[in-house]
Amino acid sequence: MTTFVLIWLGVFGLAVGSFLNVVIYRLPRKMKFIMERSICPNCANRLKWYHNIPLLSFLFLRGKCAFCQARISLRYPLVELLCGLFFVYLYWQYGASFTMASYAVLAVMLLVIFFIDLDHQIIPDVVSLPGIGIGLAFSLLPEGIGILPALTGMLVGGGSLYAIALLGDWLFKKESMGGGDIKMAAMLGAFLGWQKVLFVFMASAVIGLVVSVVVMFFSARVRETRMIPFGPFLALAAAVAVIYGERIIGFYVTNIVGIH
Repeated sequence: MTTFVLIWLGVFGLAVGSFLNVVIYRLPRKMKFIMERSICPNCANRLKWYHNIPLLSFLFLRGKCAFCQARISLRYPLVELLCGLFFVYLYWQYGASFTMASYAVLAVMLLVIFFIDLDHQIIPDVVSLPGIGIGLAFSLLPEGIGILPALTGMLVGGGSLYAIALLGDWLFKKESMGGGDIKMAAMLGAFLGWQKVLFVFMASAVIGLVVSVVVMFFSARVRETRMIPFGPFLALAAAVAVIYGERIIGFYVTNIVGIH
């Protein structure tokens, strides 16, 4: 029974990931993504239903459009696969629970934010602002983190990043962090609570520093513009917090702080 549920959730996650690809492409372009058939972004031909089977269509078409033979971005199967793996992992870890449901919703929003911010350097309010309310709502349910930790996490998340943004603006005499990052941090705090969102800040800073140095070394354009979106680093750190957060915080409290 567990194997059947894991397979079903994996397939369902792949289907959700396929829809997320539509959202990632159309949302920043202000295109409709509900009740609209998929099209090839290169030749604009409407795709048949069998061109949209998650993962399988990409493999059967050998990564090319069925009409114009333009290459299909690897991002499409990657988003589908990541979403499917997230759903399977969350069920395996938490079972059929409100915790699993809350983290699944968070994973969906993180995937959308990650790739939109990576491509367009924006974090849509239509994702982050409702995300704050959804995170607070989940905190009230059985197994939720509780409304007080959620509100504290929201304030710590958004407030801390806002303070860092103000400091960066003062130091560099220009906008150092977008408002989307601040709203995203508040959303993460509402879902994860203040302890995990503090971990997200530290982990995202480390990940961002390492990735930025590597990217700037290989990319002249990035060296010139110095424009690297922070949202993907927050999303990666949040994923680490969901998977390893309890163990990392527990290790820190027990072995570093010395509380048993």
